[in-house]
Amino acid sequence: GVRYLHFGSRWIQGAMRIARPYSLELEYTRDMMFPLLLRRGGWPRSVLLVGLGAASLTRFLYRHRPRAAQTVVEIEPAVIAAAQHHFKLPEESPRLRITIADASDYLAAADRDFDLILVDGYDAKGRTGMLDALPFYCNAQAHLTPQGVLAANLLTRNHGYRGSLERLRAAFEGRAVALPVCASGNVVLLAAAGEAVEVGAPELLARARALKRETKLDLIATARKVAERAEVFRL
Repeated sequence: GVRYLHFGSRWIQGAMRIARPYSLELEYTRDMMFPLLLRRGGWPRSVLLVGLGAASLTRFLYRHRPRAAQTVVEIEPAVIAAAQHHFKLPEESPRLRITIADASDYLAAADRDFDLILVDGYDAKGRTGMLDALPFYCNAQAHLTPQGVLAANLLTRNHGYRGSLERLRAAFEGRAVALPVCASGNVVLLAAAGEAVEVGAPELLARARALKRETKLDLIATARKVAERAEVFRL
């Protein structure tokens, strides 16, 4: 009952459970929504998604954060066509804009800021290119609002993620952490700009339970693992 997206290789680029298209099928996509536990008050209102894939994050936010204006930057037109025909990509509207561009170039020239930047761009061989480079992370930091958070999906099987985390910390003045590694080998890195994030472990778990009630997205296990590391989650 699950439809997968591949770019002509064994790498899974996205997935959608046909009976529940607005749910997040892959574990790492669920972890990409961890920032929803960190900011409050109708956050986010603006989202930049780097890499469309099977449109999982786009669909989830479209359903559960209807006030958020989404901008999707995808370099490959065929991916957009696949998402439209096979993965229930919502039609473009004031809530959803899709741009065909290299995300590194797009962000360097961007004239607006975002509450949330989600980075999940890979080619057919699982390579990120400039999307895991220090200049890209610096541009991302510069285009976040005072409540801005970035979440980036990385693969750990070839080179790990320590170098990526170091680059992210360099761009965000040390304000970057890694979530627990997923069973698939993916890891989500988080970074924050502007207002400090400081959430106690009990509050983090309470927010995860509330998010599950609201959206059916279950981040309780991830929140519990994060809470085990420290009494207060800071970013």
